[in-house]
Amino acid sequence: MNKTDRLLAIVIELQRKGVLRAEDLAARFETSTRTIYRDIQALSEAGVPVVGAPGQGYSLMEGYFLPPVSFTVEEAVALLIGTDFVEQKFDTGYGVKAQSARGKIEAVLPESVSNEASRVRATMRLLAAGDAPISGQEKQYVEALRQAILERRKVKFHYSKNRPEIDGNRHSHRTAAPYGLVLVRGSWILVAHCELRQELRHFRLSRMSGLTALEDPFSFPPDFQLQDYLPADDRNVRVRVLVSPAIADRVKETCSFYLEAFEDREEGLIITFRVRQPEELLHWVLGWGANAVVLEPEALKIRVREEAEKMLKRY
Repeated sequence: MNKTDRLLAIVIELQRKGVLRAEDLAARFETSTRTIYRDIQALSEAGVPVVGAPGQGYSLMEGYFLPPVSFTVEEAVALLIGTDFVEQKFDTGYGVKAQSARGKIEAVLPESVSNEASRVRATMRLLAAGDAPISGQEKQYVEALRQAILERRKVKFHYSKNRPEIDGNRHSHRTAAPYGLVLVRGSWILVAHCELRQELRHFRLSRMSGLTALEDPFSFPPDFQLQDYLPADDRNVRVRVLVSPAIADRVKETCSFYLEAFEDREEGLIITFRVRQPEELLHWVLGWGANAVVLEPEALKIRVREEAEKMLKRY
């Protein structure tokens, strides 16, 4: 980083953090404290109001902003989420530039806008965007749920489960306290405390209908942070499948949530999956056709055979 870029970056860091020591700035920009002292002097000579407090560090005079850019909360959130997306989906070079851009955006926001933007961003998390289109209803639900989270109001909705065999009921009515929204492989997921199950649950917005925000308030658990939240992994069933070399590369590139490991063999690729129910992989295996053979468990072998027999009868 050349001196000009570093001087601008120092101003941005001071605007973001408030007070920083020379040692902090030196570590941030991978240079010496002596260089930072010279940079601070150069900024002062250029008219940037840098204030130094012995034993505390450097700060900018209150009210100083560079540059004078004005964003609404919604504009700021859109830009910041955009940098999150670029950092995740692009290469390392663009990821670094996205981090730099995010820092500049945060630095020029007035405190009130910055605080509100942080509050909104804390309700959403981008894990893996995926390529699947999001329906208009899903987008409406994202907006409604985001507002309910910010206002700390419970919601109610009808929910369609993908595994009705658990309790024999595919459709259910739910009332929940919404804690946050997560985008996973193109699907929006609501993380919420479900009153029916009396525990934290995940709900796909694509399986919701009749979403309504209630007047009933709720409080977040004091120890809950969406950015740090990791759901319990209850995928306890191991599935092993042998696929032929003809489709091995395609299977590797699926990046399935269930894929745990793969091993190259002369006869093909042995893939190990971990799932909650073997049936969760049924459509994958059927899609691979004769190029895939289930090695275990026996229950999935039987299900594949049954489906193949049904298909044969239809044709």
